[in-house]
Amino acid sequence: MIKAKDIMTREIITVSPETEIVQAARLLLEKRINGAPVVNQAGGLVGILCQSDLIAQQKSIPIPSLFTLLDGYIPLKTSKRMDKEVEKIAATKVAEAMTPNPVTVDPATDIEKVAALMVEKNYHTLPVVDAGKLVGIVGKEDVLRTLVAG
Repeated sequence: MIKAKDIMTREIITVSPETEIVQAARLLLEKRINGAPVVNQAGGLVGILCQSDLIAQQKSIPIPSLFTLLDGYIPLKTSKRMDKEVEKIAATKVAEAMTPNPVTVDPATDIEKVAALMVEKNYHTLPVVDAGKLVGIVGKEDVLRTLVAG
């Protein structure tokens, strides 16, 4: 059975929460990667920055839909969700655009589970963590390579 440790990339390209958004976008494009783990100064995983997080900056700010009930206005979107969308659109640092507390897998996770997470949750990149330490990253391309190799 193929495990995450068998297909993960061990030379991990990371960014810090303080990295400028433009610099992070340039890095993803230059390295031709979909995402990068975000690590703090101690090397701890604090988030993940994906191309989709950066693309969110190109969206216009959504105006929440309203409806009236007994002359009162009721928003159909929560203000917390809207605040997060506005924050991503206006982000200048990775910390403001990243997805915090990303889903991770451990080195012994079966490739079937990795593939299921990617398909069901629409994840393109999964950090591999062992005993609290970032040891690798698995992308969709890594999973596809096993299909071609098999």
